[in-house]
Amino acid sequence: MASQGPREDEIGPGWTIGTMFCLAALAVAWAPFWGMEHIPFDALWGGADDSAADILWKMRIPRVLLSFLAGSALAAAGMVFQALFRNPLATPFTLGVASGASLGAAVCYHCGWSFALLGVSAVSISALLGAVLSIVLVYVLTSTGRQGSSTATMLLAGVAVSFTFSSLILFMQYISDPSKSFQMLRWVMGGMRNVVGFSDVLNVFAFVVSGCLIVWYLLLDLNLLSTGEDFAFTRGVNVNQAKAMLFFAVSLMVGAVVAVCGPIGFVGLMAPHICRLLIGPDHRLLYPAALLFGGVLLVVCDTISRIILAPTELPVGILTALLGGPFFLWLLLARRRDLGVF
Repeated sequence: MASQGPREDEIGPGWTIGTMFCLAALAVAWAPFWGMEHIPFDALWGGADDSAADILWKMRIPRVLLSFLAGSALAAAGMVFQALFRNPLATPFTLGVASGASLGAAVCYHCGWSFALLGVSAVSISALLGAVLSIVLVYVLTSTGRQGSSTATMLLAGVAVSFTFSSLILFMQYISDPSKSFQMLRWVMGGMRNVVGFSDVLNVFAFVVSGCLIVWYLLLDLNLLSTGEDFAFTRGVNVNQAKAMLFFAVSLMVGAVVAVCGPIGFVGLMAPHICRLLIGPDHRLLYPAALLFGGVLLVVCDTISRIILAPTELPVGILTALLGGPFFLWLLLARRRDLGVF
């Protein structure tokens, strides 16, 4: 009888992940048919009128798929940064990726660029370049000197870069005309309103899959790093190499998501913590759960944002912030005694 205990403990997380997978499949299958106007199911095979089928295949389905990809990427990134920094309040935007992307988009709106490259808009290209700039700056600032591998140094560099870029965004808004300032403000709220067709989905898919595969490859190292760099080093982990790979893979993945969707906050904070309560701290189990739950969370939030103020649309970043604010306060109060310790 005593030998059955570990087996029962192993079954629990498996059932939880299986349930999340079923919920993810249900959310992705159900969400495209709901919005400002309900679309019948027979529009999938052309049984409805042409306009309903066009809305479903050109807007609703790509939007839901992009929401799931973005939510999964943000949740995975939040999990990685919380483990690397050993800080439960770390988010995918801690190192200034969102600020860099927002600055790139602000420059694009201010200059009035309207070109497209390989089906990617000028705003997305500029935002991605801004995100890459922030990643490079943080890495350069933290890779010089003896303390280059310190997570505390990286965190401080990310905060400094984020504040600098945020100041530049305010400057761009101030010197721009009102219409361009409104476009900048609307973009930083985040959302999927500009998704038409599958081009954005495919562009983000390449970054998300490559980043997720690298994280999956380094899950054991991530488990050890979450307990401390010195401990991980004694267990044979190449600490600097593992941190650099995780940093670049996750940051580029988040940069690609923000370049298309804008900065959508709190998904990367809420999803890993909720999954950690359900699954536990082992990243080998936490990782697939966070991917699934993060995708479902953003799909549901985006669907609600399309319905709640119909016929207008609420930016999904506002809705996630409304959910994330109280969650952040609860997390802060619940862990106020051991905030920096898992």
